[in-house]
Amino acid sequence: MHKGIASAPAPLETGALSPAAGDYAAFLRAMLPQQTRAVTSHRLGNERVWLKKAGARHGKLRYHLQAVIAGVLRLEVLQPVPNPGGEAAIAIEARRLRALGAAGLRVPAVLAQQPDGLLISDLGQSGRPPVVLQERLDQAAAVGPAALLSVWREALSAIAIVHARGAYLSQAFDRNLVQCPDGAIGYIDFEDDPGETLALAECQARDWLSFLHSTAMLVDAASPHAAGTHWHAVLADADDEVRERLVVAARRMRWLRHLPAGRRWGRDTQRIRAAARLLALWYGR
Repeated sequence: MHKGIASAPAPLETGALSPAAGDYAAFLRAMLPQQTRAVTSHRLGNERVWLKKAGARHGKLRYHLQAVIAGVLRLEVLQPVPNPGGEAAIAIEARRLRALGAAGLRVPAVLAQQPDGLLISDLGQSGRPPVVLQERLDQAAAVGPAALLSVWREALSAIAIVHARGAYLSQAFDRNLVQCPDGAIGYIDFEDDPGETLALAECQARDWLSFLHSTAMLVDAASPHAAGTHWHAVLADADDEVRERLVVAARRMRWLRHLPAGRRWGRDTQRIRAAARLLALWYGR
């Protein structure tokens, strides 16, 4: 699973060009030609904003292995959803942010858009930045299993809120969920749209599996049985089709729990192994 550019923000920049505060379109036009990074935060007046620049279009070869794995497992929910990159990714992200925002979900606002760039708001408040959930989970894990599961349950509930509104995320990894200063969970990184290739139930099941993939190693090492209780409690309100797809995924992924555990096999292999172990435990035979 590749890391989205929104999950690794560059340091705040205070560019030499500074159009009037609130003139977002002018700021985007002025700063876009100067920006070299794919995504950078800037100061515009008293606001922190993010500028995303279109990069090169992505090829399809990078998704071949995931497609093969999905085919072997006969799991449509694991079919890769290509991130097209370039101007297409800018258009997708702007469209998805507007749709999720209209659904009342905490996502960055689209401040200005042009084909090769996008200016969006920051999810911080009153000068306080949001905290990436991945960081919160790591910190909680250092405190102990109870603290870890408390944060993990918050994230599960945040994903459930999205689904309850008939929506879905894109890459629902822990790095793409953030805690805002007021305690609410926000969502970032929408350069692809699973709904273009998958049914709604598959998109939502994919969200759950993506989140589990990114957090399974922490949960498996901490308190897998208690985590299963949280998992089923939150998913009790999920659509029946979504739950059915997760049952099928758990059954067909069981053998992956026997993947080698050594670090030399790579972090993704370890994550897949841990996720398969948890699913096998939570769903039995």
